Amino acid sequence: MTTSRKAASRRVAALASGLLLLGGWPAPAQPLADFYRGKTITMIVGPAPGGNYDMAARLVGRFLVKYLPGQPTLVVQNMPGAGGIAAINHMYNLAPKDGTAIAVMQRAMPQIAYLGDPAIRFDPNRFTYLGTMSSYAGDAFPLFIMADRPVKSWTDIKPGSGKKIVLGAVGSGSTNLTFPLIAKSALHLNIDIIRGYSGASAIYLAMQSGEVDGQAAGFASILAAQKSLWDAGKFRVLIQFGRTTRLPALADVPTGQELAANDADRALIAFAEAPFFMAMPFIAPPDLPAERAAALQQAFDRACADPAFRAEAKKFDLDVSPLRGAEVAKLVRDMAGTPPAVVAQFKAIAESH
Repeated sequence: MTTSRKAASRRVAALASGLLLLGGWPAPAQPLADFYRGKTITMIVGPAPGGNYDMAARLVGRFLVKYLPGQPTLVVQNMPGAGGIAAINHMYNLAPKDGTAIAVMQRAMPQIAYLGDPAIRFDPNRFTYLGTMSSYAGDAFPLFIMADRPVKSWTDIKPGSGKKIVLGAVGSGSTNLTFPLIAKSALHLNIDIIRGYSGASAIYLAMQSGEVDGQAAGFASILAAQKSLWDAGKFRVLIQFGRTTRLPALADVPTGQELAANDADRALIAFAEAPFFMAMPFIAPPDLPAERAAALQQAFDRACADPAFRAEAKKFDLDVSPLRGAEVAKLVRDMAGTPPAVVAQFKAIAESH
């Protein structure tokens, strides 16, 4: 090599070294295992300890870190407040955006955000969705009555039929109130609602005494709480919600979507049902480095598929019917695309009863 070429090479090498020292050239990305090794993942839980969300968060977290490169440790932090909103506001605005903070989100949070709750300080579309542990793929939310009532099907309570049913419900925000209200408003059925019951058990007693005709409840919970009455044919299901297709066990019962007469009513039902398809979503903050977001999503998928995870979930009666992060993100985008008039209608229904 000539003297001039050697000098040029030395100048290039010196320039490269200087740029690296000054940060002028990007350093190689830190390997995932190196990043997570020795780190602690914080799992934020809004609901109080001991409930389904808390149990699910602890179970998912324990298995998720097993499948992260570097195998970090996990700590669970309960952060109650504002009905769970405080925890999700924290995840959006304050939690570190480096892949060391995750949370379980109550299923109705995106819906509450789109309804314009003033306490919300987050955009549901911007979260990093890891997936949902449960989509209730094997469940439904039937509207059902005692079989000895004169109403034999949903057609008996159509407008002009002269018949009606009376359903029991807990109170504002409860699922056993939401779906009767939707059946009344979107399907225009003759339904009266008595609110203020302490829970489903009290409504079952009221059904058997004749105080009310029925209620709305999860099909799995009906079988768990009142299997003997179900097996004896004491209940009659009129409609099933929380389904895009009929549950095989209720193959003769139409879905709410089937009975909707127009697109606006179908959109109202879809908006009401959306939280049930993302029943146990897990999130990370927005704007995570892409490779760490992918690592968390893959670890979540592998955790939910782990036979030991599924066996433990079964012990706690936790449903495992997972969806991947991209599928949950689509559900949230679909909710965001609901026409404003439909969202306003849903809000009016929820607030006026």
